Amino acid sequence: MNPWFSLVVAACLEVCWIYSLKMLDFKKILSFHISRLFTEMEGLLALMPLLGYIFFGLGNIYFFSLAMKGIAPSTAFAAWMGLALVLSKVVDVAILRAAWSWPQVFCFLLILAGVAGLKWFEKG
Repeated sequence: MNPWFSLVVAACLEVCWIYSLKMLDFKKILSFHISRLFTEMEGLLALMPLLGYIFFGLGNIYFFSLAMKGIAPSTAFAAWMGLALVLSKVVDVAILRAAWSWPQVFCFLLILAGVAGLKWFEKG
């Protein structure tokens, strides 16, 4: 598998992991009782962010480790983090309706240009 493709998948899973963390509600999880798992939808919904957190976190680690087999760790980390930052902002604006400004867009484009530069000037 192409290491840069693995890196993009890892960045997407990182964003999903971030938002599953945002949605975690420990009070609901701690008050959950296993006997209500299949009888009450609320109990299952309380566990979904936790299950997503685990699934997306493990998937993120797996694909990031695949990426680092073909990309230098420092380059992989910088590109992975940059892509995750940009994708997080896209989710914030598109789904959560967060505010944005043109200077922010410019700065995020600089991050993307940096990631593209890391890919372009990669030795190997």
